[in-house]
Amino acid sequence: MYWLGILTIQFGLGSQIVPAMVEDFVGERQSGAGLAIVNAVAVIASIVVQPTVGVISDYTITRWGRRKPYIFIGGLLDMLFLYGIATSDTFVALVAFFFLIQVSSNFAQGPFQGYVPDLVPARQVGMASGLMGLMIVTGSIVGSGIAMFGLRTGGSLFAATMALGLVEIVAMLIVVTRVHEGPTGPKRTMSWPKVALSAWGTDILREKSVLWLLAVRLLFLGAAAAATSLGLYYFQRTQGLPREEATQFVFFATVIVAGMSALASIPGARLSDRFGRKAVIYGGMGLTAVGLVGWTLAPSPAAAVVIFVPAGIGIGAFLSVDWALMTDVIPKHTSARYMGILNVGTALATPVFLIVGGLTMDAVGNAMGRAAGPVAAILVALGFLALSALALTQVNAQRRELTEPVAA
Repeated sequence: MYWLGILTIQFGLGSQIVPAMVEDFVGERQSGAGLAIVNAVAVIASIVVQPTVGVISDYTITRWGRRKPYIFIGGLLDMLFLYGIATSDTFVALVAFFFLIQVSSNFAQGPFQGYVPDLVPARQVGMASGLMGLMIVTGSIVGSGIAMFGLRTGGSLFAATMALGLVEIVAMLIVVTRVHEGPTGPKRTMSWPKVALSAWGTDILREKSVLWLLAVRLLFLGAAAAATSLGLYYFQRTQGLPREEATQFVFFATVIVAGMSALASIPGARLSDRFGRKAVIYGGMGLTAVGLVGWTLAPSPAAAVVIFVPAGIGIGAFLSVDWALMTDVIPKHTSARYMGILNVGTALATPVFLIVGGLTMDAVGNAMGRAAGPVAAILVALGFLALSALALTQVNAQRRELTEPVAA
């Protein structure tokens, strides 16, 4: 459930609200660079906060358990910083509050991501990953729908931004009141500052599969950001729609793609149990590439929405399986730490893509016409997919079982 809340905020902000605000603040010619700056500054929080708070939660002991206090506090702070975004009247203010909401969101996400390794038996990891993928795509639909409402009705942008947070608050309360946490973590023998610093211990360098999987996630999700972060610009510039109509097509595309992703989630998880995680992920990469190529050739907005359907299936297959693969390859004694490190790839994905793809969009669009810019960014995304497939060849997908906890 909490994935639905997280993705409602992330997708509502990232797919429509923030791109629209950036374009208003810095202008169309610099919108790609502006979006890259917003996300590049915010990613600092994601990289630092998520693994650090994750490993602290591994050793936390409270009446609520070791994960829930962080989820509760992070959810409340998200509402505060969403208010800041909704009332921002300058580009600098938008950057500052988007940074802060990444701090609060990752404060909750780091510990939350330890739940699958903590609670799910090995035989059910594939199904759990599929259900998480289903909630992720459901959150993308809800977030995109709320954002479209705000952008299409002008003065409702504030209400729409705050509504994103209300969805997360409900999801957070369900988790805090209904999830029964697993056993306590390893015994702590170091001070809390040393525990926090242990998130960045050099022992991670021995985990080759974890590092390669981090690269896989960064590159694949970066390629997906071509649609989620630049979709509004694609429909405005390449397809020639005014913003009001472009937001509607972004929502239509989101619903269709998310629907295909939802349909693919559970079958993808089951196929991964039978044929292996990597085989399903490779298939998802291929289908995503088909959808991206289709966008470069689509003759109309409606055709672009339909042509992107294979990408929806591919993204759903990836999202339904990569969490299972992550759960398989990480050491289990400090699960939130390693899940947080792997989700650095998620945090870096959009900023890294926007630095390369967004700047490419600006350069090509300014030189060859506004319609060519988003197409050039999509070609960059295809390159990201190819590199992601190469990185996956280096991941050892054999499941690692729980070993004796290592005291900190």
